[in-house]
Amino acid sequence: MAFTLAIGAKAPDFKLPATDGKTYELADFAGAAVLVVFFTCNHCPYVIGSDEVTRATAEKYRDRGVRFVAINSNSKYTYAEDDFMHMVGRMEQYHFPWVYLHDEPQDTARAYGALRTPHFFVFDRVRRLVYTGRGVDNPRETAKMTVNDLDRALDEITSGRPVSVPLTNPIGCNVKWDGKDAHWMPPEACDLVR
Repeated sequence: MAFTLAIGAKAPDFKLPATDGKTYELADFAGAAVLVVFFTCNHCPYVIGSDEVTRATAEKYRDRGVRFVAINSNSKYTYAEDDFMHMVGRMEQYHFPWVYLHDEPQDTARAYGALRTPHFFVFDRVRRLVYTGRGVDNPRETAKMTVNDLDRALDEITSGRPVSVPLTNPIGCNVKWDGKDAHWMPPEACDLVR
């Protein structure tokens, strides 16, 4: 069985605490025409390098009914700066236009099959997966990017068109799993596109 959700799969539910002091589950975003769930963290240079492009994309599609939900599943024992208090501090500093959820038990990362940070999952109105993979082709140095796959997917889905490229490989640091080496990946995890 594949590790990462397949195109057409339903969005797995979650119930996770957020940096705003609330707890969120999938149903809290039922009003969104399109839901982007993405796995991220505080320390990864690929996340830090592309956060402003992700912000611009989130703001661009907000009026088209697109909501963004960020989830940090990284173990604080691998990188202390990925702990919840650093998440709160990061949101206070940058005021990103998404809720930032903490998946300390890593169950949500397993349910979605998150491979890297960042890793994006785009769901349509009935919460079927229509795109998963990278945001852009050079997240560490967005000045050098040539493709914004997330923007293209959101433009297509919000315009009533099928997503032309539904699968790309996420680019970034691997998710930091509890009790594992910093570079460990689950044995069933693999590239989405070969």
